[in-house]
Amino acid sequence: MTPAEWPPILVVLIAGALPTAVWRWLGVALADHVSEDSEILVWVRCVATALVAAVIAKLIVFPDGALADVPMIVRFLAIAVGYGAFFLAKQNVLAGVLTAQGILIAGILLTPLFNGG
Repeated sequence: MTPAEWPPILVVLIAGALPTAVWRWLGVALADHVSEDSEILVWVRCVATALVAAVIAKLIVFPDGALADVPMIVRFLAIAVGYGAFFLAKQNVLAGVLTAQGILIAGILLTPLFNGG
């Protein structure tokens, strides 16, 4: 990469990092002044949780890329079994994620067998 190619890349990096950094700096500056149980912080946590849930739901119901080739029943089965493993392992996130991934991988590998391939 030549120095002449740096400016566009720097613009993209700055434009991508600056908006995030501003909110992080603001969070650090206000962290001592906001109660953990304040209504605004509870609201922010609820909105953040809702956004994560919406993104996960979109990825499952309307996937892009390779996940689109996986049957929906396999995707929902992976969620259900992963959710069950999460609770059976005393709310261990790693156990739930690894179990769901295992079901998803098994479903991907076994799908051609059920489709006559």
